[in-house]
Amino acid sequence: MKPVASKGNLRFSWQGIFTLLMYGFMYIPILILGIYSFNQSRYGAIWKGFSLTWYQKLMGDERLFLALGDSLKIAICAVAISSVLGTLMAVGLSKYRFLGKSLYVGISYLPLIIPDIAIAVATLVFLASVAIPLSLWTAIAAHMVFCLAYIAIVVSSRLQGLDPNLEEAALDLGATPTQALLKVLIPQLAPAIVSGCLLAFVLSMDDLLISSFTAGGANPLPIEIFSRVKTGIKPDINALSVLLILGSGLIAAFAEYFRHKSERV
Repeated sequence: MKPVASKGNLRFSWQGIFTLLMYGFMYIPILILGIYSFNQSRYGAIWKGFSLTWYQKLMGDERLFLALGDSLKIAICAVAISSVLGTLMAVGLSKYRFLGKSLYVGISYLPLIIPDIAIAVATLVFLASVAIPLSLWTAIAAHMVFCLAYIAIVVSSRLQGLDPNLEEAALDLGATPTQALLKVLIPQLAPAIVSGCLLAFVLSMDDLLISSFTAGGANPLPIEIFSRVKTGIKPDINALSVLLILGSGLIAAFAEYFRHKSERV
């Protein structure tokens, strides 16, 4: 028994070391970024003391807030439209059978696995072929491509766990299909819809490639950040990155909360 126990302890220790190394590889750079965002020095590699200077400078950067406004417009519009279309698509695919349904499902979820650069190039070629000028609205349409897929797959996973008898009971009691959808099905899907929207919103806010190919005269936040870091990382970008990480983490936490809530209902 002792040799088995020792092997088990050895295996556990190696697993623990590997886990620590992986978490360290992922999160130590973020920790260092957060520490240097409070660095008084203009140069990131030299620590000269604690300071909130760069956060104060960040709050007064008008160009950065304009870029943030463009990103919020794109993300909110894309997610709002995708939430309706994605929910209807998930409901339709779960309730109806039709010729080519499997092929349609596969095509619908392709944006989840296709590289962003491929989607960006394909969208740009399509817009150029139909002579549509690039603008904020073309960026919104491009973001809808992947937002729609993420929302639909989250709602579809929730639909699989619902009791279909509830909707059938509403129809038997005299409700129309529309009333059954709005008053019975949608309330049950609401946590999954909110979760999918929050995840899609984070992805839309963080997207660089698709935005850079389709935004035209608009200047979303990822493009603004990328243009500033070409000549080197500046302390104000460190501060901005910390705020974006905190915001994205908070939204992701809310998304997980609503997802678990939908699974428990």
